Amino acid sequence: MQLRFAPEQEEFRATAAAWLTAQMAGPFRHLAGIRNHTAAVEERREWEQALGAAGWSCIGWPAQFGGRGAGLADQVIFAEEYARARAPTRIGHIGVELAGPTLLEFGTADQRRRFLPRIAAGLDIWCQGYSEPNAGSDLANVQTRALLDGDRWVLQGQKVWTSMAHFADWAFVVARTEKGSAGPKGLSYLLVPMRQAGITVRPIRQMTGEAEFNEVFFDGAETEADNIVGAPGEGWKVAMGTLAFERGVSTLAQQMDFRNELDEVIRIAKANGKAKDPLFRQRLADAHIGLKIMRANALRMLSAGATLSREAYAYKIYWASWHQKLGELAMDVVGPAAELGHDDYEFGPLTKLYLMSRAETIYGGTNEIQRNIIAERALGLPREPRGTA
Repeated sequence: MQLRFAPEQEEFRATAAAWLTAQMAGPFRHLAGIRNHTAAVEERREWEQALGAAGWSCIGWPAQFGGRGAGLADQVIFAEEYARARAPTRIGHIGVELAGPTLLEFGTADQRRRFLPRIAAGLDIWCQGYSEPNAGSDLANVQTRALLDGDRWVLQGQKVWTSMAHFADWAFVVARTEKGSAGPKGLSYLLVPMRQAGITVRPIRQMTGEAEFNEVFFDGAETEADNIVGAPGEGWKVAMGTLAFERGVSTLAQQMDFRNELDEVIRIAKANGKAKDPLFRQRLADAHIGLKIMRANALRMLSAGATLSREAYAYKIYWASWHQKLGELAMDVVGPAAELGHDDYEFGPLTKLYLMSRAETIYGGTNEIQRNIIAERALGLPREPRGTA
């Protein structure tokens, strides 16, 4: 496991940091610190395009598709410096981190040629069509249907909790293409243009007052027959491949964001005297230790390369639970003022941290589902037969 970087990698860090700092202090300074997917969308499209033009959008991709062919260490470094510069949360990340790697792994040469350069250039924003009202953690229960009609797939159904669907250009959608199938069989992985008459998007308002995710209704929506990744019926395999990419280098950027949040909690605790309280000092120390453990585990996980290590299965439940505790600590440090909002439910960033973190042990697989995954896939424990105590 690599905990230190070579001199040439530190040179790369200096180059990346200098470019990011210049952008956040210059033409894109108004975007610094944005951590949601609803603010300044058009300006952030410009930011995605600036990243692409400078070759920073997806540095791990092959150069022929807009990347730099960067190794893992450089990808980790850039992710860390991106968060350190307080650059905005990327509205292009689903395309860059999920759709793109999936096409590189499972897509055809034509699909890579058509889609990857536009993602890398920041021209197309993507969203993920997985969850449904009755298929969240139980993703294999997907009921959205797609039937092949001539040279086009025609979709009927509903997705929910779809982040950025209200302004995305494309979606990758898991749909049932085999009539009468159930569970993971009979599913296909389709690439669907979002800007068409057969798609209705309804934003879902959150406790924070924002609406980052949406309901998406397919009522005769269409996509070309060639816009299927893998063969018909192989959607489950491709979808699981996409989920594996969620445990990529972006995890290090996420931890830098957590570091920024913890630093702000510590700053407030020092300013209002809470840091003098031994109980608060212990909680702050525990948060710091937990973040260090998270980083070490992420580096160990990434050191396995393309193979998903057993340690990777514990990552999501660990960071989600840790982040919830940080949100609770933030509320306690800020005190009663944390409960006060402004017009239109506008809360401060640490209150939003607390509210958003409540969902983190639910989305992407609940903690209960994560424990089952750890037991079965990482530890190899047998499933308990149905009907047993």
